[in-house]
Amino acid sequence: MFNPTRLTARLAAFPDLLEVLVADTDDAEWRWKPDDRHWSITEILGHLLREEREDFRTRLRLTLESPAMPWPPIDPEGDVARHRDINADPAQTLAAFRAERADSIAWLRSLDAPDWNAEHAHPKLGLFRAGDLLAAWADHDALHARQLVKRRHQLIVRDAGPYPCRYAGEWTA
Repeated sequence: MFNPTRLTARLAAFPDLLEVLVADTDDAEWRWKPDDRHWSITEILGHLLREEREDFRTRLRLTLESPAMPWPPIDPEGDVARHRDINADPAQTLAAFRAERADSIAWLRSLDAPDWNAEHAHPKLGLFRAGDLLAAWADHDALHARQLVKRRHQLIVRDAGPYPCRYAGEWTA
């Protein structure tokens, strides 16, 4: 059963989880990447900030208020490089994300009986209902939390050096 109140609560809780996931990160670790195909922690944070400002809240609002209006274009992969997120100040990015998320939560909680079945026809991806976007927004947080936990795991394995972490179990996610 669709539960927008619970999804909104999960969105509201995410900034605290995000802060905990990166709390003990030192300067070099913010920018460490396991390889060129994966993002650093600062790049993940920059992506989350832009998604908050330019993607989920914007697209959900348009779907609820003007479903026929085209969504503004986004380029998540390209934006990370273009904005040089790897060099960003993590504390500033986290603070900006927290402020944007607070605005998003205030907006979501201000909605009066939204039509979660309102549909937007994306020219490439097909139909999206407002409820689809709210659910995906909350799941996007979870997917990036998983990404941050994996980065943490990779840093631990790196720091363990010659001492394997096999006693902890296998990373399977």
